Amino acid sequence: SITKERTEVILQGTSSLDPNDPAAVWEEYDFKCKPGDLKRRPCFITPYHYRLDWLMWFAAFQTYEQNEWIIHLAGKLLAQEEETLSLMATNPFAGREPP
Repeated sequence: SITKERTEVILQGTSSLDPNDPAAVWEEYDFKCKPGDLKRRPCFITPYHYRLDWLMWFAAFQTYEQNEWIIHLAGKLLAQEEETLSLMATNPFAGREPP
């Protein structure tokens, strides 16, 4: 069955020195095919799918302890690893200091 509501995991980073500062600006990493911006055209690559984007859907149903790979993904994004960033549609920190 398919649920009527979809919970999403959103990965964000900030350049703020204090991430708890209410003025900190958080920027979202966009995935190539994961639902996100409602103004973006849906990604259709049937019968295939982007595995990372698909795994993010299942991660939303569980805790991060059940999906330890998310912690590793976040670490690679923080380190600005090119191989990992190539899996993303956008890198909000391109050409800047890492988050």
